[in-house]
Amino acid sequence: MSFNPQFQKVGDILVHQGVISEDQLQKALAEQKKSNEKLGQILINQGIITEADLVKAYSQQMGHKHVLENDLLMLSEDNVSLLSEEFARANHVIAMKKTDSGILVAMEDPEDLDAIDGIRKITGLNPEIVIAGRSAIETAIGKLYGTIKQSDEIESAISNISVVSGDEEDSDEVDLSEENVSAEEAPFVKLVNLMLSQAIKEGSTDIHVEPGKNEVIIRIRIDGVLSKIMSPPISSLNGMITRIKILSKLNIAEHRLPQDGRMKLKMGKKEIDVRVSILPTVHGEKAVLRLLGSGDKELNLTNLGFPNKKLTKFKKWINQPYGMVIISGPTGSGKSTTLYAALQEIKNDTINITTVEDPVEYQIPGINQIQVHEKIGLSFAAALRSILRQDPDVLLIGEIRDQETADIAVKFSMTGHLVFSTVHANDAPSTISRLLDLGVPPFLLGSSLNLIMAQRLIRTIDSNEKEQDTPTNEQLQRLGIAENSNQMTFYKGKPTQQNHNTGYKGRTAIHEILEVNSSVREMIFEGKSEFEIKDQAIKNGMTPLRDAGIDKIKEGVTTVEEVLRATVEDN
Repeated sequence: MSFNPQFQKVGDILVHQGVISEDQLQKALAEQKKSNEKLGQILINQGIITEADLVKAYSQQMGHKHVLENDLLMLSEDNVSLLSEEFARANHVIAMKKTDSGILVAMEDPEDLDAIDGIRKITGLNPEIVIAGRSAIETAIGKLYGTIKQSDEIESAISNISVVSGDEEDSDEVDLSEENVSAEEAPFVKLVNLMLSQAIKEGSTDIHVEPGKNEVIIRIRIDGVLSKIMSPPISSLNGMITRIKILSKLNIAEHRLPQDGRMKLKMGKKEIDVRVSILPTVHGEKAVLRLLGSGDKELNLTNLGFPNKKLTKFKKWINQPYGMVIISGPTGSGKSTTLYAALQEIKNDTINITTVEDPVEYQIPGINQIQVHEKIGLSFAAALRSILRQDPDVLLIGEIRDQETADIAVKFSMTGHLVFSTVHANDAPSTISRLLDLGVPPFLLGSSLNLIMAQRLIRTIDSNEKEQDTPTNEQLQRLGIAENSNQMTFYKGKPTQQNHNTGYKGRTAIHEILEVNSSVREMIFEGKSEFEIKDQAIKNGMTPLRDAGIDKIKEGVTTVEEVLRATVEDN
C-alpha cells in the first residue's frame, strides 16, 4: 500500500522522509506526554529537525504548498501591505500577492478559520494558502513592515520640524527640508528627519546610530530601554552622519576623532535640546543624540512615585532654610527631574533661586538658570564664584563632580543657603563616601548635609494590558521574598504594539532616603564606613532601594524582572 501523507501524522511523515528515526520519534512522543507541547516544536527544540523540515512535512500532510523564509523576505511592500501589520502579527500570516481568484497568503496554521475569515473580510478576496514556519513569518513581518513604515513616513517626513540652532553662538535656523540640498543628499535628509521625528513622537531620551558590517542599526531609548526602529543599509551611514554633523555644526571632514556638538529642534510647540556625540568605531562613525526637555512634562513631586511617608520626609528637608540636599544615582535615573520638581515646590516670590547646569534640561519661569559653557571658561566653579554676589537663597548645582565644586557647595550651605545637587553614586550611604573622596573634610560634610536620596527609574506595567504573573522560584529567592510570596499577587503586562512589545508603559521612581540626623552626623564626624552608616540609617527608618522596588511589586505597579534589573541585592 502506497504512503499517503494526507492520512498520516507529522511524526510518521518525518520518519518516512528519513529526516528522523523511529527511535527519535518515540522519545519525542514520550516527551510530548509530559509537556503537552506540539511534537514538531519538541523536535526543533531538541535540534533534531529544522523549522523548514517541519514546514515541508506539515504541507504534505495538509495538502498545501509551502514557502521558506528567504522567499518571504523577497516579497514586495505593495503586496505585504494588503494586510495591516497588527493583523499579520496577531494571526501569524503574511500577504504574498493578489491572484486572479483571490489573495495568496502564507500562514502557520491553514486551519485557522478565524484568520481566514478575517482576511476575507479585510481584503474582500478569497484566501489561497501556503504554509510557512512561525519564526519565518515573524522575521518577514519584522523586516517588511519596518521597510513599509519607513517608506510611508519618509514621503511625509516631518515638514514641521526645524533646527533652531546648531550651537549657542549661532541662533540661525537651519533648514531641515530636502528642497535646498542636492539630489544625492536628499535621501539622507529624509532618513535623519524620520529618525528624529519618530524618536520625539515616542518620547525617547536617546537615539543611537550604530554602524554594523552590512547595515546601520538605529535604536531609540524608550522608558530606559533601547528599541530598534530601523536598519538602513551600511551605504547610508556616511550620508546620515554627515547630515547630523551639519545640523550640529561639527567638522564633516574629520572621521578619525570623537566630536561633540549640539542643536536645538523645534517641533510644533516643543523645543528639544539635542546633545550630539560622534565616535569612530571599526565599521564607521557612531552617533548618539541625547534629547533633552520635551517641554511638555508637568514637573511636580506628586507624580514622581513617592509614597506618602517618603514625600512628607522629602518636602520637610527641601523647605529648610539652609543645608545640602543631594540626590544620587547613575545617568538616566531621573535625578534632574526630581530636583526641578523640588524647585517648583518651593518656588515663590520671596526667595531667589539660581541654578548652574550642564545642560539646562527644563526652563522654569521665575528661576535664574545658568548654562555651563566650558569652551569660554564658564565652568561650574567659575559660575558659582559669581553667583554668591547675586544674593541667592536657594542654589541648584547640576552635579558635584570635582573638589572645587564640592567645596563651594559645602561652604554655600554653611553660610545660610539651601543647596540642591546630584552625585553619581550607587546608593545613599555611598554618596557620603563619594563626597569624602572628593576631598570634603568630614566635619564640614557632616555639618552641611541635611538629606541624601538615592533614586532609580523602573518601568511600569501597561495598565491596559495588565495580567497576573507567576515569577520563578529563583527570581523570588533573588528578591528575598520567597517565604512571603504566597501572600502576594504578581502582575505583568501583555506585550502589544502600543507598548513596543514590552508589556511596559511609562516609568516611576523608587527612592532610598537617608536623613542626616544627629546619629548619622556623628558617624560621619568619626569616619565610620558606609556599611555602618547604612545599618544605622535603616534603624532610623531608611528603606533600601530594593525594598522600595518590592513595595512597587506589591502595589501591582511593576514586575519582579524589572526590580531585579534596576536594583542590586542588599548585603
